[in-house]
Amino acid sequence: MRGRGLWSPALPRRTLPDEELGISGTPASAPPSTATGRKMDNGRQATHTIVRGKEHCTVRVGTASTMMAAATERGRSGIKKKGNGWGRARRRGSVGGPARARIGEYLEYRFDGKAAAASQILAGNFLLADFFSFAETMVLAHTHHDPDTEVGGELHSMFATRYVRSSLPKYKLPLKEIPKDAAYQIISDELMLDGNPRLNLASFVTTWMEPECDQLILKSLAKNYIDMDEYPITTELQDRCVNMLARLYNAPVGDGECGVGASCVGSSEAIMLAGLAFKRKWQNKRKAEGKPYDKPNIVTGSNVQVCWEKFARYFEVELKEVHLTENYYVMDPHKAVEMVDENTICVAAILGSTYNGEFEDVKTLNDLLDKKNKETGWNVGIHVDAASGGFIAPFLYPDLEWDFRLPLVRSINVSGHKYGLVYAGIGWVVWRSKDDLPEELIFHINYLGADQASFTLNFSKGASQIIAQYYQFIRLGFEGYRCIMQNCKDNADALKNGIVKTGLFNILSKDQGVPVVAFSLKDTSNFNEYDLSAQLRSTGWIVPAYTMAPDCKHVTLLRVVVREDFSRTMCERLLWDLQHCLDVLESQATKTAKIVAKALSESAGTKETLNEIVADAVEADVSPLKMPHIFDTVLRAQKAVRLWKQKSAHRSNNAVC
Repeated sequence: MRGRGLWSPALPRRTLPDEELGISGTPASAPPSTATGRKMDNGRQATHTIVRGKEHCTVRVGTASTMMAAATERGRSGIKKKGNGWGRARRRGSVGGPARARIGEYLEYRFDGKAAAASQILAGNFLLADFFSFAETMVLAHTHHDPDTEVGGELHSMFATRYVRSSLPKYKLPLKEIPKDAAYQIISDELMLDGNPRLNLASFVTTWMEPECDQLILKSLAKNYIDMDEYPITTELQDRCVNMLARLYNAPVGDGECGVGASCVGSSEAIMLAGLAFKRKWQNKRKAEGKPYDKPNIVTGSNVQVCWEKFARYFEVELKEVHLTENYYVMDPHKAVEMVDENTICVAAILGSTYNGEFEDVKTLNDLLDKKNKETGWNVGIHVDAASGGFIAPFLYPDLEWDFRLPLVRSINVSGHKYGLVYAGIGWVVWRSKDDLPEELIFHINYLGADQASFTLNFSKGASQIIAQYYQFIRLGFEGYRCIMQNCKDNADALKNGIVKTGLFNILSKDQGVPVVAFSLKDTSNFNEYDLSAQLRSTGWIVPAYTMAPDCKHVTLLRVVVREDFSRTMCERLLWDLQHCLDVLESQATKTAKIVAKALSESAGTKETLNEIVADAVEADVSPLKMPHIFDTVLRAQKAVRLWKQKSAHRSNNAVC
């Protein structure tokens, strides 16, 4: 309200005000109001009516005679010669305009027909619009009585309302509503306990987009993509994205031809759709040949994402997994082809393993499988799960053959919400040609206004992420994506080099792959990867610790996913925090060793004594000793003792030298 030439009561200078105000000068949580007004009539009187809920207030400005005459008709004057209630009007500067309140006129407030106060205009020559704007503020201040924000009949701030003092419903829908600002504040406060998405280095999902794209998303939140007849342009944008992806992956489409594909809520749905297409084509072929078609299987590596296991279980397909081997943490194409039989609907290759970001050798797989198809007369194809690598390989490794350049690659899925640089909720599936998508899987509906082809597992879905994907495609183009992916790779390399310099880790990720740094501790006698992950969490970083895929579960590793918003400065900070956490854990291990060594030196090592040692260590808050079983705890403590003795001897030798 500053600078608008408004009347305003003098703000307190020596004592606290009697009531709180909102940021606009109105009481906090003030409910909305509506107002109507009219200009000065010939009798020098203007009125302004304000409605808030069931309460009505009329504000009048005019000469004493017109105001008294109006009051006489109502049977009540309400005019006071001296300014009170809200004080005298003061001039804030000259404002032009035809409708003005003049010196000597009066301002009157009436609530539900009852006079509350009136003030004579002693200075100024203000616009009526400014009068009424000020009047509305004062009316709200006078009439505002919100029991939800009052305790004992007095107004309280948000953090003194009853909602902060009582637990909100968790299992049952509440009977009554609460103010919108209270709901917002309480939920917002609770969400503060979530991790920071920008510091969540476990996730491949995009956590930042440009503000202009954020605006497009907000504007399209109400659009349901499935309403294609109502939102034809959104449908057109999806088709454009499919066309761009088909050509990016070298699908055999000519000029002016459309690619074959669909948008999904993520790669999981995309994989389900691609798997169903393979299964149906295989079943149709087996039926035509008069052969059994009730035992389909699919060949994958044991490092596949869980959505492949879901597909196999939900759609009754046997999952044949190629086991991993030491130091080779992706599917071996030779072993995969050996597992293929006449019931195999396809072989799934991963372009960017979830565990370490490594690309599988799709080219070798294609060549070996093509040879086997020719020998057996089968027609087993390949699906490439490029959820992460589909937006990496075309830009960083353009000569790598993994896509539709290989004749047996029939379909590809990719996550737009990963390195496609869109917020969570968008994935894509693209087929080589129409022949690879059975027509009987496509549904045609017309109850939304026009004939629409649909091949999705769900029906309704938001259109905003599709629009955001198209924004990124035209905003960045090929060179823009290439630059961003190169930045990610460079930052991943810098992080990897910094981790190697510590001398404490083995690097499990590869140079060619998704910009991921996977690493494990060389020595876990003092602390392990889970301890380090927990310690990093205390600094704000979310770095997951997990075991490798089946057959290599003895390998525990940490993983950092380098995304677009992970800058070189953040990389340097992470390395600093990593070293700090290592120092903290090392000091804890030393403290543990001293406690245990001292206790062992003073005892005969009985079971009871060992239990006491563990209890003392736990009481000293030595985290590595907090294990579920006392036997494991003692073994770990004994290892710590041996390490401590070795370090003590080493220090003694150095001192002698």
